[in-house]
Amino acid sequence: MPDTLRPNSLDAFWMPFTSNRAFKADPRMVVRAEGMYYYTNDGRAILDATSGLWCVAAGHGRRRIVEAIQRTAGELDFAMSFNLGHPLAFEFANRLTALTPAGLDRICFCNSGSEAVDSALKLALAYQRARGKPGKYRLIGRERAYHGVNFGGISVGGMMRNRSVYGPMVAGVDHLPHTHDLARNAFSRGQPEYGAEFADALERLVQLHDPSTIAAVIVEPVAGSTGVLVAPKNYLERLRALCDKYDILLIFDEVITGFGRLGTPFASQYFGVKPDIITMAKAITNASVPMGAIAARREIYDAMLANAETPVEFFHGYTSTGHPLACAAGIATLDTFAEEKLFERSAELAPYWEDALHSLRGARHVIDIRNLGLIGGVELEPRPGAPTARALEAFNKAFDKGVLLRVTGDIIAMSPPFIIEKPQIDQIVETLQTVLSAIE
Repeated sequence: MPDTLRPNSLDAFWMPFTSNRAFKADPRMVVRAEGMYYYTNDGRAILDATSGLWCVAAGHGRRRIVEAIQRTAGELDFAMSFNLGHPLAFEFANRLTALTPAGLDRICFCNSGSEAVDSALKLALAYQRARGKPGKYRLIGRERAYHGVNFGGISVGGMMRNRSVYGPMVAGVDHLPHTHDLARNAFSRGQPEYGAEFADALERLVQLHDPSTIAAVIVEPVAGSTGVLVAPKNYLERLRALCDKYDILLIFDEVITGFGRLGTPFASQYFGVKPDIITMAKAITNASVPMGAIAARREIYDAMLANAETPVEFFHGYTSTGHPLACAAGIATLDTFAEEKLFERSAELAPYWEDALHSLRGARHVIDIRNLGLIGGVELEPRPGAPTARALEAFNKAFDKGVLLRVTGDIIAMSPPFIIEKPQIDQIVETLQTVLSAIE
């Protein structure tokens, strides 16, 4: 049998965002998951400090979710959403609108956070045309932003490595500056004090491009994949005011912050700032079945329907939009969140989480610690001549000691499931302390 066809060969799978050569030379594998833990093939328990990839908010292997998927697979394995419906999609959309900010009650389903971002960007452009302003075509993103890996997302995103080899991107995109200000805000607890003025850069872009050309601004309330960058105090409020002033849609990318990560259903409610469109994914199904969605203001939906030039109001959608298994998993996930009061638990644990993380101040290599809700980032001083190497070594050594972390650049990012117990928070921090003390 050719080597690539052997069941135990690692060759065929081209892994994402991974050094395939390094991983396949020294693989780290998990074979099952339950509660707060992954398990390796030799039975070692690995404490999940990252909710998988920001997504398993209710913990692993939840029976209610598993059984909902199993039951639905036996009843309705697939149904398209093009001129056909099934009850679960409508039920789940209605359930979501009970959590979204008031007025954001029109839901489009997709299959991932990347698709949710591209759906939101396309909707913003289509809406501007529908209301008679087709000249509003520009999209404004932000430096150091992550909005998925589709072309719209990497265009408005601001992570150089995600963009550098893919050509000129989507036309008509510009970027706000990022809000990271280590000199003034190092070791902030919660929202940084300084940086609201970074929102005023939108004024400069408006003067450069003319507001009549700008359709939407998209930001993450807390930038996760670029290293846990928390919006400074009054930053989002100023951004909202400027968007209102210049008739620009504001999109919040809540793929990470949605579904209780900050102790509220969405970060919009935590910050008290209402966008026009919200993207969501990850914890929407507890990551048990891939799914994403956007929530849009009803006025956007109404304008699209009232001014449609064809019977189809929005030429957009996917084969698996509103997939029955995903909707069943999503409904069961919302039931789990509600019955176990996991959003409230997230909020209750946040102060303990904050204190535990900031106990690492003074630890070897640590130059900053950032947190909000059940999100934490520990930034390390880069190893001279080898950026990212120190954090990746910490990731590997922590895994060997039974804790799964997330690394982005030289930042260790953590976002545990909401079912975490305080001794497990202590274990994460103590393991990280030990690992940092041991590496050069």
